[in-house]
Amino acid sequence: MKKLLYLLILLPIIGYSQIQVIHFNAGWNAVNDVKWVDDLIDCKVKWIDIQINVDAQSEHEIIVVPTIIVFNEGEEVKRFQADISFSMKATKEDIQTMVDEILMDEF
Repeated sequence: MKKLLYLLILLPIIGYSQIQVIHFNAGWNAVNDVKWVDDLIDCKVKWIDIQINVDAQSEHEIIVVPTIIVFNEGEEVKRFQADISFSMKATKEDIQTMVDEILMDEF
């Protein structure tokens, strides 16, 4: 409880820019975009279309779309990938929990 109190007090002061969630997909798979990614809190969210940005695809070794990667200070922490039907099985709660755990570990 004490950590949560510190988190609520300090977050507005220190910010949370070190945590980034990137949603990788391709235009041909737009029907499977993970729309709730923009609803995540305490992190920056970025969308990358690997059909347009092929360098990002190879740099992050994206083999299936959509893929959602959580980064902390530029380092990959967790990767969530679609199943064989190109549909994301991870939930908003799964990814938000990961973001929250990163924040809590910093205290």
